[in-house]
Amino acid sequence: MITYHVMTGQEKEIVADWNYTGDYEIYNMPSYKEQQEKGVAFGNPACDKNFYAYYDEDTLIGFTNILEEPKEIFIGIGVAPNICGCGYGQKMLRIAQEIAKTLYPGKPLYLEVRAWNERAITCYKKAGFTIDGEAFEQETMLGTGRFLRMVYKP
Repeated sequence: MITYHVMTGQEKEIVADWNYTGDYEIYNMPSYKEQQEKGVAFGNPACDKNFYAYYDEDTLIGFTNILEEPKEIFIGIGVAPNICGCGYGQKMLRIAQEIAKTLYPGKPLYLEVRAWNERAITCYKKAGFTIDGEAFEQETMLGTGRFLRMVYKP
């Protein structure tokens, strides 16, 4: 059974140190300390309540970022590198959908995914998200890339 809670600083340190390989290296983050120094991502204190850690038993399997925007809710997700492709992403997204529905009733959900990341796109589709529009260029903390916007319509 998957459990979750608002992320702790220790969990943010662990996740920031996850090491993805191959094409997925783009998802390797700066250290938590670096993020704190720059006030970005896990290191932005204004976003502390947005990050949730997910566990299977006592193993940290991933996190989500549930960010309220004026008209919709942005969902970000990360799965531990050693278990990507094992179905945890779908489960975490379903839980995040319920959290968002409780915290921000009536607001639609969306996420953004690198257009080449078929593994993630498949996961998101299985969790009920659909592609919304054409790919677009975007600059992120982890570099520039082509992204797809995906929306969740229950």
